[in-house]
Amino acid sequence: MSLVDTHLHLDAAEFAANRAQLWQQARAGGVSHAIVPAVMADTFDEVLAMREQFGVDVAFGLHPLYLVQHRDEHLALLTDYLARQRPVAVGECGLDFFVPGLDPQQQEYWLQAQLKLARRFELPVILHARRSHDRILKYLRQHKVPGGVVHAFNGSVQQANAFIELGFCLGFGGAMTYQGSQRIRRLAATLPLSAIVLETDGPDIPPEWAPAVPNTPDNLPRIAAVLAALRGVPLADIAAATAANAARVFPAMRVP
Repeated sequence: MSLVDTHLHLDAAEFAANRAQLWQQARAGGVSHAIVPAVMADTFDEVLAMREQFGVDVAFGLHPLYLVQHRDEHLALLTDYLARQRPVAVGECGLDFFVPGLDPQQQEYWLQAQLKLARRFELPVILHARRSHDRILKYLRQHKVPGGVVHAFNGSVQQANAFIELGFCLGFGGAMTYQGSQRIRRLAATLPLSAIVLETDGPDIPPEWAPAVPNTPDNLPRIAAVLAALRGVPLADIAAATAANAARVFPAMRVP
């Protein structure tokens, strides 16, 4: 079994004490590869260090939750890292209309700037979308990027299909493991398997069996097993399909 974690913040402070051990445990459990996306300019070098130490792939972006930290000069820095450091995607970027106090117009400015960079460098994007799917779709239609992933997808079937038509895959992880997450579980069970990738979003979005501790990459095999059970297919089929989807949507990813 070879699983790909398409969204893992391996550089997070929560993993500082035992990062190498956690990644080794994940690898031993069948996680063959991961993508580590940066969330603000101050973390670009830390994310690069994860690639050097653990062989993961990386992405560079400016996340909407860190809006107050972003500066115009960070776009120049992002451009430089995209040009020189061989990332697999632009991101994590997007829109968050759920958290109060985040200016929507400023978020849209940063998203559009990053979509333009994705077009320039012919890179897919890793999108953060909360209560903002339709607005993001609007900008994706204006700035036609080469696909990507909508991470932690929690939109509607109609929105899912719209993203799929634009060449995107949809990320499913910890939220899908909760019995009460009926809408997300229904989407995971019924959307085309060719449009689904797996993720932990570690240390965030912990699964049902470990809700009060940081989400670690070794949870991915159990997350994959939940998806297999929801769809009624063997775990091996889920692993193979989602890994192939990740390789397709991120062409520069080193195939496990």
